[in-house]
Amino acid sequence: MFLATMLVHGAELTIDHVTVGGSDLKKMQASLAAIGIRSEYGGSHSNHATEMAITSFPDGSYLELIAIQPNADPKAVEAHYWKKYMRENAGPCAWAVRTGDVAAEVARLRSAGTEVSAPQRSGRQKPDGTRLEWETANVGSEPNGTFFPFIIRDFTPRENRAFVSGHPAVTNFSGVKRVVIAVRDLRAGIERYRKAYALSAPIESDDPALGARIARFDGSPVILASPRGKSWIAGRLEKFGEGPCAFVLGKGSASAGPITWLDAAKLGWHLGIE
Repeated sequence: MFLATMLVHGAELTIDHVTVGGSDLKKMQASLAAIGIRSEYGGSHSNHATEMAITSFPDGSYLELIAIQPNADPKAVEAHYWKKYMRENAGPCAWAVRTGDVAAEVARLRSAGTEVSAPQRSGRQKPDGTRLEWETANVGSEPNGTFFPFIIRDFTPRENRAFVSGHPAVTNFSGVKRVVIAVRDLRAGIERYRKAYALSAPIESDDPALGARIARFDGSPVILASPRGKSWIAGRLEKFGEGPCAFVLGKGSASAGPITWLDAAKLGWHLGIE
């Protein structure tokens, strides 16, 4: 379940977790529970700015709800790369892929001509006192994980990070299967992803449910979506720029199929099932 990918490219883009940003963690958890998906409090981050809750899945991926922690350090919040997404309840804001060697993946991306930061260590403490440690690197020039996924590798057992209670919080979904990324220019987005991850040419189509022209990369969780007309994605791009606008959970099948979208008005953001 937790075999790490040594280098990330093409079909090896394995989702570690996806992140939903908001201003009130308890309200975010309640909204998710209202559509039948439970989450577990995961603890405060060591950055003195954020706290999070997790919905973990059998494949080891998880959905992270992140918000500003009570009594947060104002300077730490202001310095946080997701502050706008949290303060303005953006919903989907970032995603991460896991690897067994962050330094090697940083070198590979740089050799492919893609900007990437140096690895940085971070961590948090779980409510039961378990200490978690990991390192990450940001890919691209945008805020962490908001166009390309950021890279993550654990120093402590990954199971401790993914499973708050030692087991998946939800078992009726296999895991996080797709990440829908809003882009202004579909052609430019396609070229950036193909350059960074050696992806094959995507399949393009119109998606009336999203109000967008989309590009799906075979064997990859990435879906790029460029708005058609005045869709909600167009409004999101104007407010938050390019980045994840929706996530899709899997029911177990590895193949692509129709996506059913859950009640966005009740949830406050876009979540689908495939």
